[in-house]
Amino acid sequence: MIDLAGFALAVLLIELTPGPNMGWLVTLTLAEGRRAGLGAIIGIALGLSANAALSVLAASIILAQGPALSQAVSLLAAAMMAWLAWEAWRDSGESSPTATPRNANQRHALAGFAINLLNPKSALFFITVMPQFIPGGQPRFVQGLTMAAISVSIATAIHLALVFGAEQARGVLMAKARAQVVRRVLAIAMLAVAAWFVAKALG
Repeated sequence: MIDLAGFALAVLLIELTPGPNMGWLVTLTLAEGRRAGLGAIIGIALGLSANAALSVLAASIILAQGPALSQAVSLLAAAMMAWLAWEAWRDSGESSPTATPRNANQRHALAGFAINLLNPKSALFFITVMPQFIPGGQPRFVQGLTMAAISVSIATAIHLALVFGAEQARGVLMAKARAQVVRRVLAIAMLAVAAWFVAKALG
């Protein structure tokens, strides 16, 4: 049986870690208003959906090759989570798309779509982490799409909360002192998930 709750928790840990989409949405909403932020969310959600769908297809093909490859993917998933934990701990990451030209809301949607569709980190996370929550580590396409929908839904819910409470969210999540505490707590949690993936691969 698919561990949807465990997968949702892993996604939640990643999405709650302050990152480029968070920073962009808060900055954009404060600068141009709620409509601009909502336009960007639409693009981000579509980009994440397309990225996840392609990743599910890739994972279903790759992992059908045999159990040895599934074990390798588990170790790669552990490395991916450890890397994300390190990035969160040292307060870095990929660049925020705040330099996107300020124009019509369609521009923000297009920018959000392109940035998230072409984000290799998102694809690698999905290809490696998703199978860890499926018995046998070999997801069927429908199972993968179900998990993709959960992932995009969680991300979109968090993004909507940020836009509708931009000023409050900026004070809570983006203030330097608080952001460091949030990142480091989540980093430790992600490192624990990485350790679990290693144990699963070697067990």
